[in-house]
Amino acid sequence: MAELTCIVVTPEQTVRDTPADFVAVTLFDGEIGIGPGHTPLIGRLGCGEMRIRNGNQIERFYVEGGFVEVVENVVSLLTKRAVAADKIDEEAAERQIETARSQPARTPELMAARELAVAQGRAQLHIARRENA
Repeated sequence: MAELTCIVVTPEQTVRDTPADFVAVTLFDGEIGIGPGHTPLIGRLGCGEMRIRNGNQIERFYVEGGFVEVVENVVSLLTKRAVAADKIDEEAAERQIETARSQPARTPELMAARELAVAQGRAQLHIARRENA
């Protein structure tokens, strides 16, 4: 029986509002799992996978930055972008990686931007390929 509510919001829409048994999200410094009765927290999201488990069903999403808040069995994600794993365009992710790699990076800021674009593309590919396996 689901004891959590998971709400995923982007600037454009509420992507998901669903009951859940367990939620796992990628933070900027690692992954965290959230179950019923989890202590309240606010965390900064990285780019990577979010999993929502409800019974035997697992939904996977790519999320890109933002924040997660856990309060009284409600997991709220405010993110720049959330895409269901089965909707990720692998070719676009591969192009993003190649485009980023081909960009000159002569300053620390440009290097950081290039590394972020590559990491985002890789995360999308990883999630899409895991979903399709």
